[in-house]
Order: sequence, then C-alpha cells, then structure tokens
Amino acid sequence: MPTTPQPANSAAWLPALQAQLEIKEAPYTQPGDDQIVIRGHAVAVNPLDWITQVAANLTYRWLSYPTVLGSDVAGEVVEIGRDVTRFAVGDRVIGHAVGTDKDTNRASEGTFQRYTVVLERLASAIPDSLSYENASVLPLALSTASCGLFQQDYLGLSHPSADPAPTGETVLVWGGSTSAGSNAIQLAVAAGYEVITTSSPRNFAFVKELGASEAFDYNSPTVIGDIISAFAGRRLAGAIAFGTTGAPACVKIVASCEGNRFVAIATPPVSFEGLAHKNGRRRETARTIRRLISSNIALQLRSRPRGVQIKYIWGTSLKHNEVSHAIYRDFLPAALADGRYRAAPAPRVIGDGLEYLQRALDIQREGVSAEKIVITIPHDEAR
Repeated sequence: MPTTPQPANSAAWLPALQAQLEIKEAPYTQPGDDQIVIRGHAVAVNPLDWITQVAANLTYRWLSYPTVLGSDVAGEVVEIGRDVTRFAVGDRVIGHAVGTDKDTNRASEGTFQRYTVVLERLASAIPDSLSYENASVLPLALSTASCGLFQQDYLGLSHPSADPAPTGETVLVWGGSTSAGSNAIQLAVAAGYEVITTSSPRNFAFVKELGASEAFDYNSPTVIGDIISAFAGRRLAGAIAFGTTGAPACVKIVASCEGNRFVAIATPPVSFEGLAHKNGRRRETARTIRRLISSNIALQLRSRPRGVQIKYIWGTSLKHNEVSHAIYRDFLPAALADGRYRAAPAPRVIGDGLEYLQRALDIQREGVSAEKIVITIPHDEAR
C-alpha cells in the first residue's frame, strides 16, 4: 500500500548554547495520540526565547542540542492524533508548544519551524476574522497569565466565562501593557474581578481598553503608595507581577491590603541582557547567578514577615491540570469568535520567513512595549 509523502519541513535550529539560529532542514514529526500538527503561518517571539538562547545553562539546563525554540504559533491543522476530537485537518488554530519543557525536550515541539507538534489541550480554534499574525501573539502569554491567575497553587481565581458574576474582589496586575499582562487583565475581568494595573502613561488608554479600572505609572516614585491608597475599601484577590521591578513592588503593596496576600511572579527581578554579549560572558554569568540568589533571598525576607506568599509561575504547568481545558477549550474559542477577547498586544511583523527569527529575538531583547514581535512563514517556503 503506497504511503503518503510527508511534507518537507525546515527549522531555525539553535545548534548550541549562545549560538545564532541556523536555517536547515528538519524532520516532519507525526502527532502523538493527544496532539496535532500545525503548519505555521505566523510565529511570535517572547523574552523567554532569547533568554533560553543565551542562558539555558541557568534556566533550561536539560536542553539537548541542536534544538528548536519557540512557543507561539498560529496556522492550520495538517494532522491530528487518534484521540483528538476538537480539531480537523484544515482548522485555523493557535497553539502553545512546549518543546523546551524538561518532560518534553523535543525539537519537533518548538514553533521556530514550518510544522510544529502541539498538545490538543494547549490549542484553540480561531475565527476567520482574526489574522494569523494577530492570533500568534496569544499562546505563551495567555498560558502564563492563566497559570498565575487560575491554578489552585497560585491565586486560584474563578475561571473566566461569557457572563461572569462580579466577585467584589480586585486583582493587581503589575505590567499590564506587557504581552502576558495584557492577557492577565482580560482574563481577570472575564472571571468577574476588577483590575488595577501599572504601565507607562502612554499605555494607560490601552490597558483600560482591555478592562483595567485604574492604571498607575510604574516609574512614578510614589506608585507603591498610590496603589495602596487605591486599594482602600477594596478586597485583594491577589497580585500577578510581570517585569523585573514587579515582584518587589507587589510584595510591598499586597502586604498593606486586605484579602489574598499572594504574589504570582512571572519575571525574575534581574536582567539577563548582559549574557547576550560575548565579552566577559563568564563573569556576567557569575554576576547574574549572584543577583538571582541575592534578589530571591531579599524577596523571601520581605514577604514572609509581612504574611505574603510568593511563587514563580511556570507558564506551561497548566498542561497538567484543568486550567488548560478551562482556557483553550471552554473559554477562548467562543470569546475570540464573538469579540469578547482581544488578541493583544498588537503584532509587529518584521519579516516573511524563518531567516528573520534571529533578528526577531534581537529586537525582543532590546525591549518592546505594547506590541509583540512576529514573523510570518510563506506557504511556498521550501528552505
């Protein structure tokens, strides 16, 4: 019986720690029973991607090389596993790929390639009205925000729905104009919570359009006191922190609030940017390790005496629990279809082809605000 030829695949490979991406052929991998294969039309990059490229020895020590990075993809389903019932070949979807996870560690499940294997429970249908470029900004940011807000070992909030009942509680989202912050605001509001957030003043209108009731300038010297004052008469549902300054500030704020004194932390309070430079990399690695250790000790010393719980978010942990189904199956498809949920922040497309991914990582490392760096993959690409 003749076999169907497999599609030609290519990928932006990371050949070694701190190396530049290289475009080469890649095997096409069939899905497992609970997986789908997505032909990528648009891929977004995240801070996690460039940090993994230059600092996996600190954050992803288990990675085997060469590997394929990337978490965010939007495209069409080309193959489904035998247990998959939500999707069919040809469906337009987004997917959160988890190839760099310790329990995965497979190049076939990174999005920096033409065909990516994705877990069904971390994929969602998208409406025809939503472009692949816009949709690609969602997956990792959506998952990270969902883990911090809804998992029981974090804030444990009620799940989002089409018609949420007001809870009478308020969530603090530090870094509301970031990719994950944009999703955290919308998710919390869709679950019935009020949101107070921070951003730069130029993004106040943006975060309020997403649903925040109040926004504060995170660079203001009085921001901590201002937010504490804003919480007077409000009950805290917890805080979620994005950005290197978020965790220390949130600890001080929630210690003065009534309610759930819990801070879910998405970003370590140190920068990894220095590791991207070749000169003095060994010394910079040692300095980064010292800063990581000292800053986390300082966080513990500030939080424990104040009765504040802190915990770092692992943005793929929802794949192991009910939150993945609550978001990707029960909430997001309908919310996108009827316009209740916005793919935010806006994409900034910087190129058409996998060869633009290294540039995308470099731009992301330099810093972006209220946007996400995206590359598209042409249909006829055979590189």
